[in-house]
Amino acid sequence: MEAARTVKDVSPQEFVKAYSTHLKRSGKVELPHWVDIVKTGRFKELAPYDPDWYYIRAASMARKIYLRNGIGVGGFQKIYGGRKRNGSRPPHFCKSSGAVARHILQQLHKMNIIDIDTKGGRMITSQGRRDLDQVAGRTVVVS
Repeated sequence: MEAARTVKDVSPQEFVKAYSTHLKRSGKVELPHWVDIVKTGRFKELAPYDPDWYYIRAASMARKIYLRNGIGVGGFQKIYGGRKRNGSRPPHFCKSSGAVARHILQQLHKMNIIDIDTKGGRMITSQGRRDLDQVAGRTVVVS
């Protein structure tokens, strides 16, 4: 008999894709009114082309908290940051949008997937762990 699969056993791309469709189907995530016009960081020129980018980012953030508790808004700004191109001047690292990270964390908290950690940052709840593991068990493993 096969052992139960967890988030750690599944490829990150497949899991994020599956969990983002799960979040979209559940209908519990409230999209902000600015979702179609917001840039995801100062270093970006345009808003994301993918209309489901918010669900993908939420799934990715839930996975990151599952793997490592204690990440807050500042940590996610560093994780999703990137290279700001300054024209003829040298490029530099730039953090991503804090408002996007904060809003997604608030939505995941409302859905009872994450909770505020006493030591700082966020941690996954038992219901959230069960939810993520269920989706991981349903994802197809390509061998």
